Amino acid sequence: MSETYDIIFVGGGLANTLLACAIARRQPQLRLCVIEKGSRLGAEHTWSFHSSDLTPDQMAWLQPFIKHRWSSQEVRFPGYTRILDAGYNSLTSQSLHHAASDVLGSALKLNTRVKTVNQTSVFTTASDRLEAPCVIDGRGVLSSDDLALGFQTFLGLEVRLEASHDQERPIIMDATVDQLDGYRFVYTLPLAHDRILIEDTYYNDTTGFDEARIEARIQDYAAGRGWTIAEIERREHGILPIVLAGHIDTFWNEIHASIPRTGLSAALFHPVTGYSLPDAVRLADKLSTQTIFETPAIAALIRDHSTALWNNRGFYRLLNRMLFIAASPQQRIDVLARFYRLSQPLIERFYAGRTTRADQLRILVGRPPVPIARAVPCLNPKAAWDFVAQNAPEAAE
Repeated sequence: MSETYDIIFVGGGLANTLLACAIARRQPQLRLCVIEKGSRLGAEHTWSFHSSDLTPDQMAWLQPFIKHRWSSQEVRFPGYTRILDAGYNSLTSQSLHHAASDVLGSALKLNTRVKTVNQTSVFTTASDRLEAPCVIDGRGVLSSDDLALGFQTFLGLEVRLEASHDQERPIIMDATVDQLDGYRFVYTLPLAHDRILIEDTYYNDTTGFDEARIEARIQDYAAGRGWTIAEIERREHGILPIVLAGHIDTFWNEIHASIPRTGLSAALFHPVTGYSLPDAVRLADKLSTQTIFETPAIAALIRDHSTALWNNRGFYRLLNRMLFIAASPQQRIDVLARFYRLSQPLIERFYAGRTTRADQLRILVGRPPVPIARAVPCLNPKAAWDFVAQNAPEAAE
């Protein structure tokens, strides 16, 4: 069986789904196809972002996808709590799927596995051939020998409690917990009066993760907050890349960029936080205005877009090197605590990837939380490769 479209999206993750929806809204005459191996889009994830990450126009078209909204957020460190009067939002796999289904309708092909992909066609395991002048691949995670990475690992449990949690706003970083396995914090999103998402998160040197042990820590955290878990409704586990250094051109050559990539596999995420939604929205805005959709042209456009962002984000990679290399795991909490004492506008610009030169100086000046002798070598990206070789020899070979 053979079918013909204008654009085929392989994979129904966040980036591909938002991109398909943006194109469908702006250019409804195009014939689209989104192929997803699962029974719904987005797998099992929660994506959050700060309202100031996006422009008003971007916030407007994203509204149908947003499941939860709050007008403030909170951080907690030993002896220090701060409320930030800044909007915070979350999408869920369910809200992404429902909103996208309304836009894409019959363009969705769920429960469909892909066998092979090339520039003009996709073959499914059911021996169907789908053809289009433009094929966009949104599958996969970031993995490359040309990028030196640290990791943010997390386990999240969405739970129903026996009583109200009485938490008004997201706590995006509760670092009052025991510091184990690197820098550790707990992230909580209040979803209803008796439902809350609890994520135990670690800034790790490696991807090591003991799910049973982390789940026990979440149970302990809930008990420490005075909460009794009646039911675990959903789980999510993730490993987000934190980029320390890399060679963006050889990275794109390595992943065979003749077919357009999106999302994490295109290095489109905030280098420090790992947040991918703002970059996914920006790419969707950029591509949805194109008039010619052909695989080579779109591949070149995405590569140029990713490379430009990489070149503009060197300061964030420097901060990552200082966090992972200059600071010991025990000192990382001091680095983050110092950052959250800075002005709210600076923090908002940081999250949005719009840090100014003045912001950079403000972040770096003053009494550093790590010794100067350890911080200075981090100015050289080579320190990142030495770090990777020391902590993950098998990845550096």
